[in-house]
Amino acid sequence: MMNLKFRYLRLTCVFLIIILCGCKSPSPKSPLFLPQGFEATVFVDSIAETTRHLAVNKNGDLYAKFKRPSEAGVMAAIRDLNNDGVADSLVKFGEYHLPQRGSYSTAARIYKGYLYFSSQLTVYRIKLDKQKLVPTGAIEIIVHDDHPHGSHEHIGKPIAFDEEGHIFVPFGAPNNACQDPKRTPLVPGQDPCPLLEDHGGIWRFDAETIGQTQKDGTFYASGLRSIVALDWNTSDQSLYAVVHGRDDLHRLWPNHFSQWESAVLPSEEFIKVEKGDHFGWPYCFYDQMQGKKVLAPEYGGDGNIIGRCADYKDPVIGFPGHWAPNDLVFYTGDAFPDHYKNGAFIAFHGSTNRAPYPQSSYFIGFVPFENGKPSGSYEIFADGFAGVDPIVNTRDAEFRPMGIAFAPDGAMYIGETEKGRIWKVQFKGDRETFGTKELAQMEERKKLSHIRTPDIVNDRIKPKDLAIGQKIYNQYCLACHQSNGMGASGRFPPLNGTDWVTGDKQRLVNLILNGMEGAIEVNGEIYDGVMPQHSFLNDDQIADVLTYIRTHFGNQAESISAEEVEKLRKLNIK
Repeated sequence: MMNLKFRYLRLTCVFLIIILCGCKSPSPKSPLFLPQGFEATVFVDSIAETTRHLAVNKNGDLYAKFKRPSEAGVMAAIRDLNNDGVADSLVKFGEYHLPQRGSYSTAARIYKGYLYFSSQLTVYRIKLDKQKLVPTGAIEIIVHDDHPHGSHEHIGKPIAFDEEGHIFVPFGAPNNACQDPKRTPLVPGQDPCPLLEDHGGIWRFDAETIGQTQKDGTFYASGLRSIVALDWNTSDQSLYAVVHGRDDLHRLWPNHFSQWESAVLPSEEFIKVEKGDHFGWPYCFYDQMQGKKVLAPEYGGDGNIIGRCADYKDPVIGFPGHWAPNDLVFYTGDAFPDHYKNGAFIAFHGSTNRAPYPQSSYFIGFVPFENGKPSGSYEIFADGFAGVDPIVNTRDAEFRPMGIAFAPDGAMYIGETEKGRIWKVQFKGDRETFGTKELAQMEERKKLSHIRTPDIVNDRIKPKDLAIGQKIYNQYCLACHQSNGMGASGRFPPLNGTDWVTGDKQRLVNLILNGMEGAIEVNGEIYDGVMPQHSFLNDDQIADVLTYIRTHFGNQAESISAEEVEKLRKLNIK
């Protein structure tokens, strides 16, 4: 039986680490681009575990959820002791009731005096004490994902609360497009998709009942592949989310979708969620350029056919593909100009799979609202996180924005996942005169390659003369592992300097033939994603692509022959 109040925080030298945040002497100014009148400073220079979502208590204490746990804890409590705008005390604390290796632990929200947070499988809470930076009571389990599959893709659990005592928890789909085997070219989707029975949707629970599992919740909405950005809009009493669209249109269906279409589609959907809604995954996806939902290729679509998709709910806004919306917060404060009142701030973490076009987003967006509806196009609120333009490879970006939170004094905090930096953003201008002029320079940033829709010819990143195996790599591997072989932190492991690539040939061939899912450690970092099987490639193709990666990206390993692949395929090693 699950221990619902499983432990009191252990305030020992292991689980309580107090760090004076001036240890790296962070610059008081940051290079972020903001609308005129706003100012950003570095509040926390870095956190080794890096961060996902943020929450601020009524007394101004900031809580940052770690991307991955460490021996020191699962989150940080942060305080500015002398009110100089830079954190002075950072305390790492907390633990999970089950061990976790992955990097999709996400939520941090405060509700009725409790700090709610999530691992990949569980939503917890702990009582806050305004006199203490670190809560010391029992950590309680509110909702536990008890499915036997354990970890899977899209397993992160953001949370949101309504004003009637409910907590909303997504259960992401453990598949890209309901294929079996998953992410395999030209394989149709299962119809009906069995995953929609207990995944690919949002469930509603009582926010204060301990020990719930999915069966205790109410099935609230369906057809939602993956949600990380979720919030309750108090102005119209409704739940909103920004959805991660599917991947790999060209890789899986090259006869229907070009590499350019696969880079910009499908839309990341900003949706208003009402009880009983169905948004169409996996049968459909939203095309923001056509302004309509179209039938997915796994179900007979070609990018134009609508079919059954006319029956599913459209988004309020369709953002470009692969922008990775990873947090959503509606602004209800008074410190910012009235333009921002009741509007939606969205953290776009940045694409990983737009190659051979530049990676895109890596900014904080804003959508103005009036009378419960978007009143204009999206705006760029904060940019400059990546530090480069164009962004050729995901790891070229210095920072990737992830979490948003607002303090009682009106300050905005922005966290990111690469170094664990946290910025504090404040408005220093004239609230009464703020308008179009102050927004003009941010509108100009939409012309940059990491934000604009790429030109199909001129923005294509052209490779040098292709080596043997590189064409296959570009078709099937490039979107995840990137043109430099460095992958993307936490999701897609690097191919350089790792024994997974340069070591045992049998293990490597077996990985290509059978795929792999779940957490693995590569060069000291945990990666938790899906490596789809590629048994559809012939022996020569597998030998060529593996030889390419074993002799490029700084690797100098022995080549692999088609005969070696043929022998191992016949053995069907698993």
